[in-house]
Formats: sequence, structure tokens, C-alpha cells
Amino acid sequence: MGMGVTLVLAGSLFTWVLWSAYVRADATRSWLALPCTVLSSQIKPEKATVTSPTKFLVQVRYQYTHDGQRYVGDRIKRLPSIHTTMEKAESTRQNYVPGQMITCWVNPHSPTEAVLKHDTRAALYSIWFPLLFVFGGLRMAWSAWKKVS
Repeated sequence: MGMGVTLVLAGSLFTWVLWSAYVRADATRSWLALPCTVLSSQIKPEKATVTSPTKFLVQVRYQYTHDGQRYVGDRIKRLPSIHTTMEKAESTRQNYVPGQMITCWVNPHSPTEAVLKHDTRAALYSIWFPLLFVFGGLRMAWSAWKKVS
């Protein structure tokens, strides 16, 4: 029964993590689509430590107007756009040429929050896997409980 309860708890934790990721990714899809202008785009090499490999952060600044007020955003997605190779970073940076008009997604309740791309909702597609542990653990615990009682 202990093994079943452990599987239920672990499966529930991972299900919650995946569900939370999906909810965060889905939230920007209800935000306002507004035109914005790319102000700058650059690549900044970063190293966490002296011995760690170099990673490349794509930094984009863009301007948009919401309710007559101008704002400047700097997020491509909810999390920073970090790449392991300069080629991938350059490929992302080339999508945001200074002066280019693009669409940004702005939080109507907090217009200082904006993104250029939505996060993937892939977490929802794989939520079935930890649910197998939840239901399998419930079955194990139930079977053990029936044998004891």
C-alpha cells in the first residue's frame, strides 16, 4: 500500500507541474495582439561560471502602445531566449530587425507585460504519463487495502 501511495504522490506532483506549465503557456493566448516596433535586437554571450560553456542570450527591445500610453517590452517569450550555439541565437535574432513592425501580445490587466511569441502548450500533451502513475498507484493501494481488510 505504501508503494501505491508513493506512486500517487509522485504522479500527482508531476501532473501538477505539467498542468502549471500548460496554464502559464496558455495565458498569453488571451492577451491583446497589438502592433509593435522592434527597437533593437542583439546577442549577448553569457557564462554562468568560468568553466561553464558559453550560452547566447537574444535580447530584443520593442515599443507598443496600449490605451494611448507607450510601453517598451523586452521579452520574446515568458522566459529568456537562451541558445547553446551562436547560429541558433542568430537565427532567432534575425526575426527581429530594428524598425520592423511585428505583433506583440500584451497583458490587458498589466500592460507592462508583453511577449512576442507564445510558449508551447506541449506540457498538456504529455500530462497523461504522470497520470498513469496516479491511477496505477491508486489501483495498487486499493488492492492492498482490500487484502488487508
